[in-house]
Amino acid sequence: MIFITAKFRVRPEHAEAWPSIAADFTNATRAEDGCLWFDWSRSLDDPNEYVLVEAFRDGDAGGAHVNSAHFKQAQRTLPQYLRETPRIVSTTVDQTGWSELGELAVN
Repeated sequence: MIFITAKFRVRPEHAEAWPSIAADFTNATRAEDGCLWFDWSRSLDDPNEYVLVEAFRDGDAGGAHVNSAHFKQAQRTLPQYLRETPRIVSTTVDQTGWSELGELAVN
C-alpha cells in the first residue's frame, strides 16, 4: 500500500473551520475505490496544524487519487486557507492494513 502522512499548517483564522473546509475533499477521497483510509487529526502542540494520515491500495490507486477531479479542485481551493505548503512523508509499505502494536497489547 501507499502510506502517506502530511502536515497542514492552517491560517489561524481558518483553523476551527478546517474540517468543514476540507470536508468535500475528504468525503470524495474516502469514497475512492482504492482509498484504505483518509483520517485527519489536530495537533496537540499546535492548534493551527492538522495531520492527515492516508493510505491507498497501491500505486494505481494513488495515481487515480491525484488525477481525480476532487483532487484537482482541492489544489485550486485549499491553498488559500494554508500558511505554507503542506509537508509530506510518502512510502510504500508491504501490507494492506493496520497491524497491532504488540508492545502495548491489551489483555
